[in-house]
Amino acid sequence: MDVFFAVLFFAFSSTITPGPNNIMMMSSGVNYGVKASLPHLFGICLGFPLMVLMIGLGFGVVLSNQPWLHLAIKVLGVLYLCWLAWKIASSTPTSLEGSNSKPFSFLQAAAFQWVNGKAWVMASGAVAAFTTMQGQFYQDVMQITLAFLLMSLPCVGSWLLFGALLRRWLNQPVAQRGFNISMALLLLVSVWPVLLEIVQQLKAD
Repeated sequence: MDVFFAVLFFAFSSTITPGPNNIMMMSSGVNYGVKASLPHLFGICLGFPLMVLMIGLGFGVVLSNQPWLHLAIKVLGVLYLCWLAWKIASSTPTSLEGSNSKPFSFLQAAAFQWVNGKAWVMASGAVAAFTTMQGQFYQDVMQITLAFLLMSLPCVGSWLLFGALLRRWLNQPVAQRGFNISMALLLLVSVWPVLLEIVQQLKAD
């Protein structure tokens, strides 16, 4: 039980901190509101624990044996996040309300976890830190998955609610555009460590 509480604390501290998921969730709350952003929220809250489970059950071994595949996922993730940052920065309240722009769907948010650099660090780090090889490995993986399942909704949901509250003060196009540009820059900052890791991996090869 003590180990599970340690995993819960790790899940809380790593999930509540800024990262691509939370930055995009807050931006979605500002631009679309809570109701429209719920599929995005649930996609994260279920998609990430599923990713933890799959890595714990052996997908991580596949990637460690095929480093080029992991590198390709990282590069794809960086490019995709840069594109998302541009989309966020270039959007305004009037263009969002008067266009076909929509928040992430459930499946888009769930699939996004696999190109999210922070998600990879969190999932692989949790599996490495909180599993043992003394016959309880799969039980440990299930505990880690459950911990993230319990922590995801309150942690990520708080960013969505904060974004929705900010929506009241960002009803002017200039204010919301400034917010969107700030969120885009934060998203790019969150990509920087992954980009450095890619460069280091390419130099090593």
